[in-house]
Amino acid sequence: MGRVKKALAGDEKYRKFFYLRKAKPDGSLPNNWQSKFGGPAWTKFGDTDYYYLHLYDPTQADLDWHNPEVRQELFKVINFWRSKGVHGFRFDVINVTGKDEKLVDSTGDPSQEKSLYTDTAVVHQYLKEMNCSTFGQDPDSITVGEMSSTTIANSIEYSKPSEHELSMVFTFHHLKVDYKNGEKWSKEPFDFMKLKHLFTEWQEKMDQGGGWNALFWNNHDQPWALNRFGDTGKYREKSAEMLATATHCMRGTPYIYMGEEIGMMDPHYSSIHDYVDVEAKNAFAALKQKGISDDEAFAIVKTKARDNSRVPMHWDDSKFAGFSESKPWLLPTDQDRINVEKELHEGEIFAYYQKLIKLRKHEQLISDGHIRMFLKDDPQIFAYERFLKDEAKKILVFTNFYGIDHVAPLPEQYQNKNYQLVLSNYSAQDGKLGENISLKPYEALVIKIN
Repeated sequence: MGRVKKALAGDEKYRKFFYLRKAKPDGSLPNNWQSKFGGPAWTKFGDTDYYYLHLYDPTQADLDWHNPEVRQELFKVINFWRSKGVHGFRFDVINVTGKDEKLVDSTGDPSQEKSLYTDTAVVHQYLKEMNCSTFGQDPDSITVGEMSSTTIANSIEYSKPSEHELSMVFTFHHLKVDYKNGEKWSKEPFDFMKLKHLFTEWQEKMDQGGGWNALFWNNHDQPWALNRFGDTGKYREKSAEMLATATHCMRGTPYIYMGEEIGMMDPHYSSIHDYVDVEAKNAFAALKQKGISDDEAFAIVKTKARDNSRVPMHWDDSKFAGFSESKPWLLPTDQDRINVEKELHEGEIFAYYQKLIKLRKHEQLISDGHIRMFLKDDPQIFAYERFLKDEAKKILVFTNFYGIDHVAPLPEQYQNKNYQLVLSNYSAQDGKLGENISLKPYEALVIKIN
């Protein structure tokens, strides 16, 4: 019998694995917290007098980490996989494990509510204990924590080697720059200056504090970055390569999500019934309850649905993209022109990713160097330098985030410097910097100077 069934049957040991609370005296829910997938974060616990807490889906009951038996059971899971030779672990929303034992009402403000269970001090204690009891015993272990609404100070502590917690952190602030007034379910162009500011703040301060970033645009919880920050039409290849350059050359560990290396993009769905994700369906219903039409609600959901990036990998141009011979849970689209077979034969994005990986493996300025941004006020170019402690040599990275040519004045310290071409997604060669830098649509340029 599983732990939940034992808890439902009245086994007190397993009831303590979960946050079980009775209704308030007036019959209302234990507190007013909201699920991140919409609706209350409490659901009736079977036929008992209790409700259980779930910050996410009702099928995902929150475990009570205050209970040492819960932590030991979780450590057993990690050690089981370690015994199989697994030395890499990703921990989902690990920074919301530190809820207080007394679950009080929030003010109703989403930010204040998150503060009641996010990045609390006890999370660091839990991670240190987990590190010591499990993967910390393996010198070659790699761990990454997915951090919900975290801070730079906490992320430094989570990932600083001397703290013995995690190797690195996933953070998501940069993927909220197309949220209108902080609202995910909105249709809004991305705010480039805000994106630059966030990259600058997180990169430079994590560097100064000794923390370590996980670098990414795409994952299973995000629509494709190419639709959000690039161009899925004329400049699909160039914008895909530019986005890859922007993150792969920064300080941290880059992650490549399946399909981005061939330039995959959001599927062309026409109905909410094409999606299966509960978050998207709940959002569609919530938008309609606000009086938004079906067409407008779907247009909004279509831009932010997690299922966009959960379609099967496009291996070839067959009906189900070479993933299977039977209908998959989500239907692929565009596999006739975007697929692995075609990309390897005649594409350029995959080969460009190979160059980025090779660069990181062979260039210490990229793998180990510090980072400092420049051209911070430029409305189109995101630029930064990578350097070692002696600053004898530097790598300069320029990325044009738009589909038009752009010229920007260079800081004086770079002018008249001879440079060696490191990487470009256009034809380029060694040269000498002048007073300005000129970039083509979605151009990425990486150069080395003395």
